[in-house]
Amino acid sequence: VQLVESGGGLVQPGESLRLSCAASGLTFSTYSMSWYRQAPGKEREWVAVISSPSGSTNYAVSVKGRFTISRDNAKKMVYLQMNSLKPEDTAVYYCNARRVTNVYWGQGTQVTVSS
Repeated sequence: VQLVESGGGLVQPGESLRLSCAASGLTFSTYSMSWYRQAPGKEREWVAVISSPSGSTNYAVSVKGRFTISRDNAKKMVYLQMNSLKPEDTAVYYCNARRVTNVYWGQGTQVTVSS
């Protein structure tokens, strides 16, 4: 199983970024997909989740209304659209796939929000 994140970078406060996660080696449509993040000196925290096949979503309070998670089961992709970014959103963002006891992580992509 491989999860490969991309799309991170350096942006100014108020700007947007779209993260992508490409999955392989798993029956993607049967997995719940999440994004997590870890800021320097802090524990990894959950950001958003999207289930399958219903596509229902849920968000951490800190990102609700600014971030949108989506998935394309045909392409085995999950996305995180991040708008109105704040300096406190600076972190390494990780893609996560979960089905019962099967849990997989990507290597992460750095997002830095700074003026």
